[in-house]
Amino acid sequence: MSVAEQKAYRLDGLKWLLVVLLLGGGVYGNFYYADQPVLYRAGALLVLVAMALLLAFQTASGAAFWRLAKGAQTEARRVVWPNRQERNQTTLVVVGFILVMGLILWGLDSLFGWLAALIIG
Repeated sequence: MSVAEQKAYRLDGLKWLLVVLLLGGGVYGNFYYADQPVLYRAGALLVLVAMALLLAFQTASGAAFWRLAKGAQTEARRVVWPNRQERNQTTLVVVGFILVMGLILWGLDSLFGWLAALIIG
């Protein structure tokens, strides 16, 4: 990490403390002002959560998470999704496999149950 990056993220502990205080204050305020309409309380909570997120993204961890999210979005665009025919064929293969395995397990369960009944009496 370069010197410029260290200076930019030097107050991370204080920022995370402020994030926790904002969110905790929102929870406490929602409880304290329970007699107020839900719309006002929900609006205030949304504003506090937005402020907390903005502050969290100013930290080293938040910036790293944002880079990860942007990279994941880029990778999701590169995915080659199956067409309708491939999707239907794969679904039928999975359903067929489940049915065959279900029959095999039912048969084994019946066999072992019958053998246990013979042994136990």
